[in-house]
Amino acid sequence: MRYVLGIGTNIGNRKENIERAIAAIETLPKTRVVLKSSIYETQPVGYDEQDNFYNICVEVQSIFNPFEMIGAVLGIEAGFGRVRTIKNGPRIIDIDIIFVENMVIQSPNLTVPHPRYKERRFVLEPLMELYPDGRFMSYRFGGLSEKIENQDVKKL
Repeated sequence: MRYVLGIGTNIGNRKENIERAIAAIETLPKTRVVLKSSIYETQPVGYDEQDNFYNICVEVQSIFNPFEMIGAVLGIEAGFGRVRTIKNGPRIIDIDIIFVENMVIQSPNLTVPHPRYKERRFVLEPLMELYPDGRFMSYRFGGLSEKIENQDVKKL
């Protein structure tokens, strides 16, 4: 299956955290990162009293089904020591499933496409870098980033 994952961090060595998260994803059985965007420095969204984030999007090919993949990325987050205390608060690593092939999923543990990706420049800008035509399979996102105000995003 093909996935687009969003990875973000704003605690510790942000660049190293992203590199380690990608390396951890690539250790999953029969899973590989096939595309990755540049790293973007972004303002926090939803909770302002924290440091800026580094964000990236990656395309992953894996034998995992979506529920196995969400379990795997939550396990990677736990391995980094991620603790969920403040909604949208600081985090050592955050790995979100943005898209899964042409699937739409609504379950208590997983929603695909990610329910807020259209509202977040820190997702849309790296997506546009990976897919300049503004689409991944049946998902279309071209032009959405320009409609979002007050979210500074800087490509590193």
